[in-house]
This record gives sequence, C-alpha cells and structure tokens, in this order.
Amino acid sequence: MIQPEYLQKGDTVAIVSTARKISSDKIIPAIKLLENWGLNVIIGETIGSEENQFSGNDEARMDDFQQMLDNPKVKAIWCARGGYGTVRIVDKLDFSAFKKHPKWIIGYSDITVLHSQFHNFGIETLHATMPINIENNSKQALATLKMSLFGKNLSYEFPSSEKNKSGDISGEIVGGNLSVLYSLLGSNSSIKTNGKILFIEDLDEYLYHIDRMCMNLKRNGYFTHLKGLIVGGMSDMRDNEIPFGKTAEEIISDYVSEYNFPVVFNFPAGHLDDNHALILGRKVNLNVNVGEIKSKISFL
Repeated sequence: MIQPEYLQKGDTVAIVSTARKISSDKIIPAIKLLENWGLNVIIGETIGSEENQFSGNDEARMDDFQQMLDNPKVKAIWCARGGYGTVRIVDKLDFSAFKKHPKWIIGYSDITVLHSQFHNFGIETLHATMPINIENNSKQALATLKMSLFGKNLSYEFPSSEKNKSGDISGEIVGGNLSVLYSLLGSNSSIKTNGKILFIEDLDEYLYHIDRMCMNLKRNGYFTHLKGLIVGGMSDMRDNEIPFGKTAEEIISDYVSEYNFPVVFNFPAGHLDDNHALILGRKVNLNVNVGEIKSKISFL
C-alpha cells in the first residue's frame, strides 16, 4: 500500500463536504484545532452551501473535492461530515493527479465510499473523526487523529468482550461503515477482504437491517478468507414492535461463528465521541485473548 506523506507544521489541510450540508460555524472548532497543530486551512466552497440536504448539488460537491485533490499545496482533505451523498460523485472524479501524489483523506461514516475507492487504488486513508464532531470528541480521539497525521506510532489496548474470539494475526485493515460497505457491493468501489482484517461500525439501523447486511456480506464472500474482524460502535440501534430478538453484536457473532479468525467487539471507533483513528490499508497486528482483560491492536 502507498502511504501519503505525513504532515509537518506549515502544511495545508482542506475541509470540504462531500455529502450532507454543514454551516460554516460548525467547523470553527476544527479550524482552531488544526491551527493549534501548526497547520494551515483551506475551506471548500461546499462549506455553508446547500441544496436540500446536500452541501450543494452533485456537480458543486464534485468540483470542490476535485480542486482539493488536484491542489498540490493541500496535503490532506478532511471531510466535514457524513450523512449521504459521497457515492453520488465518486464516479465523476478524476483521480489521475491524486494517484501520482496521494494525500490523506480523512473521515468516517459516508466517507467509507472514499476509503473503499482509494483502498482499491492501493492508497492508505484515515478513518477518523470529522469537523462536525470536534467539540464532543474525547481527548484521546483527537490525539489519535494528530498522531496518525504526523506519523506517530499507534497502538491501542481496550477492554475485551465475552463475545470475542481469540487469535493473534497480522494483516491490512480495511472497511468502515457497514451500511456503506453493503451499498457498494457489486460496484468498482467494493473492497476485497481476502487475507485482510475487516473493521465495521454503524449507527441508527434497525436490527433486521444489520442481519440483512451481514447475510449479504457473507454471501459475497467477505468472511470466507478474512484474517480477522474488528467491530466498532454499533450505536443507537433500533428495533421493530415485534423484537428481532438479538443485539447487533449477537447478530454479527452468529454470522462469523463458523470461521476460525479472531473477532473483537466494542473497539472504540465509529459514531462515538471516543472515535479512535484507524489507518485503513495499513498492516496491523491484532491480538485477542478471551481470557485476558485487554485486547490489543498495533499498527506496523
């Protein structure tokens, strides 16, 4: 995998919105954060723009992101928020300049579209918090974002779950939002998981939707040759009047029970205030021992 250059003080970060609209005042905390880190900031035209729920129409969002991809001064592009809309522009983008001079793409949730597309180009991306979340993020979430961008070593220890499956393996970490991964199946943005460690998270989904998405991933071979599974936040799940009967974690556990790879639940990433950064495409070591209090992920 190709690693974009780590940032240095004086470098420039662009903030854009590829999906839902966001007002200019909502990104002020993110601007101050970047400036405190010694970075310069460029604000895209999509910030403060709107067309219905989107931050401008498809062409405007595409043009804004394209300009930042092509601007040699921009060393990282930080997506302001998720929602929905990135998939509407991804096939219209020209990635030729980006492939020659990769830069960090930062975000999560709907930004899984870009993570998946760029993973298929063989380029690392950063699954991390976004400007809309900064005021509510934990200190650790912001610290891991900075560490990732400036090239510091990442290693996480976190409480184990009784649903975990033990194992000690290494492989590239891929993935992101489960709903988005599901929506990309069959497209040229759909990722291959053979020999890799899959990370998934989601927000505000009906439990039967979680079941349907896991079934489809399984039928598409996502679990067949997987080396490991990391499950992040399954936040604010919903149920019908007639209960589905299982939690999101129980549903996922059932789908991977027949496989031998290690599984870890409750990793602190996703739609959480304590949203730890993950360098997607980077090789990691995953150590899970059900008999121990902690599980560990180390980026190699």
